[in-house]
Amino acid sequence: MSHRVPFVVAELGADVDPFVLHLFAALAEKERSLISTRTRQALAAAQARGVTLGSPKLSQARESAVASIKAGADQHAANVLPIIKEAQKAGATTLRAVAEALNARGISTARGGSWHAMSVKNVLDRSIARKASQTGERS
Repeated sequence: MSHRVPFVVAELGADVDPFVLHLFAALAEKERSLISTRTRQALAAAQARGVTLGSPKLSQARESAVASIKAGADQHAANVLPIIKEAQKAGATTLRAVAEALNARGISTARGGSWHAMSVKNVLDRSIARKASQTGERS
């Protein structure tokens, strides 16, 4: 408004008076200020009751989330590995051919996408790493 750029407020229509726009802007600014004040007061009251604000266990939450994601990926790889082996026995000699076989069967990746050579390689690498960790070897 201060730059005199014409605009339309959808809720108010095209023929709204600039005075009305200023009123709405002032009301929105007042509401923002009230929300801010109420939030600060509520946080201060919670802190006075002894509530710990923030997330002091953020690193633990991150570690837990990463572990959960890895476990899901490991499980998906374990489920898909027999199908990959079957495709290889059927004549799929390249990673691309295996990916095409998985896509032809309608099997999606762990994130629900389609297979590519690199995603097949990642599953195979994950299974090798899992076997190595089970036998105590280093990969």
